[in-house]
Formats: sequence, structure tokens, C-alpha cells
Amino acid sequence: MLGFYDYTVVLTYISFASAVSGIFLASSSHIRMAVFCLALSGLCDMFDGKVARTKKNRTDDEKSFGIQIDSLCDMVCFGVLPIVICYRLGMDRIYSMAVLILYGLAGLIRLAYFNVTEAKRQEESSEARKYYQGLPITSMAIALPVFVVLSPLIRDVGMRVGALHVLVAVVGILFVVDFKLKKPSPREVFILVGIVALAVVVLMFVWEGWLFFLHRYLYRLLGKTFETAFLFGGGIAV
Repeated sequence: MLGFYDYTVVLTYISFASAVSGIFLASSSHIRMAVFCLALSGLCDMFDGKVARTKKNRTDDEKSFGIQIDSLCDMVCFGVLPIVICYRLGMDRIYSMAVLILYGLAGLIRLAYFNVTEAKRQEESSEARKYYQGLPITSMAIALPVFVVLSPLIRDVGMRVGALHVLVAVVGILFVVDFKLKKPSPREVFILVGIVALAVVVLMFVWEGWLFFLHRYLYRLLGKTFETAFLFGGGIAV
């Protein structure tokens, strides 16, 4: 069989499977589960490089394959999946789609550039990178779940979608801006993992439950007039 199937690429394959599942879920309007899949892909990506480096006898072909497969996977996980989620969250106007296209293009350019520079770097040194050039594309696995969790605080639907446009545009621009960003230490990775995990837990359980009980209480208090205002006023984010 073509390809490599040892443990060094297992997390990358899991990340890809999670992203494709997220695309299916977002396409059928299961936004919370799609964001969960995005966060899961982000968690896998945080550790796949560390797992790969535990194998000391990797061949040059295995190393090159790892670089290529990781970037190809990242384009699906943190490029295509966020685009589909954001489209379903309201970025469905012509100008919105232009922003999403530019976001995806910026991610594609960044990953291709990374492949070129990383291949050269590995010919000269076996050390792990200490800095990112530009914002890593995987950052969307933190930014978008946190945004979705906090979005009900913006009661106006138009303002919420507008804020999403700004988030996508800024993150996309930072993909290709040439600046150095220090790679996180193990402690910082642990904190990032905690942020993503907390965002997902709040998204899947806490915030949804809070909205449910708030809706029940106010419905009993005000009746169907409130239910209509709540639903059309943007009380439910996704």
C-alpha cells in the first residue's frame, strides 16, 4: 500500500477524519458538533509533531511525508471546515464569501510556504522549530470555538455576524503577515488545550443548558410573546 501508517501519523489521520465529520455536521446545521470536531482536530494537531519526533529512526521519506500530510490535513481541518462553519453561521452574502475565499487562500499560501521552508530547514538542522512565521493556521481551532461560545452575549444578530467577519478577516491576514511568533512551551500548550477543552465543554453543555433554563423561566413568566421575541431576537446563537 502507498503511504506510511505507523504511529507517528495516527493523530494526523484522526484530525482529518474529525474535520470531514465536522464538514458533514455543519452542512446539516449541527453547528455545535461541527465546532466540537474543529476543536478536536486542533487538539490532535497540538500533539502530532511531538508524537512524530519520538521516533528517532525516521527515514527522510517519512519526514517529508509527515510535512506534506500534516499541511494537507491542516488545509481541510483549519481551512475548509471553518469556512463551512462560518458560512452556516451567517457568512453567506457575496462579500462574506469573498472574505471566506481570501481566508482559505491565505491559509493555503501559508501552508505551501511552510512546506518549502520546513523542508530546507530540516536539511540543515534536526531541531524543532522555536518560532512560527506568521499566525499558524491551527489558531482557528481556538478562535472560532471561543467566538461561538461567547457569541450569545452579542444579542443583535447583525452585529454578531459582523464580528465573525472581522474575526475571519483578521485571522486570515495574520496567516500571511511576516512576523515571528514564539512556539508555546509544554506549559503553554497545556493552557491552550485547557482553553479549547473549556470552550468545547461550555459550548456543548453549560451554555446550551443555561439558555434552555432561561428560556423556560421567561416563557412561563411572559408567555408566547416572549418566545417569539427570544427566537427572532437572536437569543439562540447556533
